[in-house]
Amino acid sequence: MASLGSGPTGGPKVSVVLPVRNGEGTLSAAVGSLRDQTLREIEIVIVDDGSTDGTPDLIRRLCREDHRVKYVRTLGRGISAALNSGLREARGRYIARMDADDLSLPRRLELQGEFLDRHPDFGLVACRLQFGGDRRTSAGYAHYVDWTNTLTTHEEISLHRFVESPFAHPSVMFRRELLDRFGSYRDGDFPEDYELWLRWLEKGVRMEKLTEPLLVWNDSPERLSRTDPRYSPEGFYEIKSGYLCRWLQENNPFHPGIWLIGAGRTTRRRARFLEALGVRIVAYVDIDPRKVGHLIQGRRVVHRNDTPSPGACFLLSFVGSRGAREEIR
Repeated sequence: MASLGSGPTGGPKVSVVLPVRNGEGTLSAAVGSLRDQTLREIEIVIVDDGSTDGTPDLIRRLCREDHRVKYVRTLGRGISAALNSGLREARGRYIARMDADDLSLPRRLELQGEFLDRHPDFGLVACRLQFGGDRRTSAGYAHYVDWTNTLTTHEEISLHRFVESPFAHPSVMFRRELLDRFGSYRDGDFPEDYELWLRWLEKGVRMEKLTEPLLVWNDSPERLSRTDPRYSPEGFYEIKSGYLCRWLQENNPFHPGIWLIGAGRTTRRRARFLEALGVRIVAYVDIDPRKVGHLIQGRRVVHRNDTPSPGACFLLSFVGSRGAREEIR
């Protein structure tokens, strides 16, 4: 079998890999936004992952209307397998992602491709997002969009990668050779895109985000991050813990000891993933008077004003409540 990163020469500049399952209601608009791109040297690889509605017929019609549309059919094996099937068929020098319920603004592929052309030391470029949902009923997603839009430089992306995924998956474009060098999507009980970014960042891949909003990220009720247990908070914490543990081994002078900011039940439950990998919690830091001065699981809880002086310990924050991160910083 050919490797995922290899492909015939003379192909399009950009291959857009778009997996879909039962997306006949939104797919036409998504593909239409790609057909209207100012960059014409593209192909659109649609991977139908076992649809049971009218999606297959719709894809066939789209292929007849535009020779740049390619149809790949899989057997409902899941998002990672579908993505990798699309990657095997993609011929472009650069790979862009897209979902069937989102919209790419007209210059998205042109501007992202130009960035990679001009910056050979960068392997991936994303873009800022326009939120396509209702901010009142989908406040969590809207907050995530606002947060990820603040991360544009490689340094910001790298620094915040253990908070949450720094990219919306359908907003990225990357060099296809990264697939051969560092591997493609892995399948497991975790978010496949977040694991890929963590793995590539760990390998030293530089990533940037264009400041222009070039993708409308719609908050569909059927979005996998809403319906698939792999995208649960525990799924995120479990996969990030392995990468975070290796980062701590290299960057924490007191390894394996850390002081954990936050002593609540949720924090302690999620910290168990790190403890299982050998990280040792020396003490907790909190502001709750019901916890400060007491022992929790044999570790003392100190007030944040009583933490050791700089250089005397390594502090790791697991506090997830909105606004707390900025206050702690």
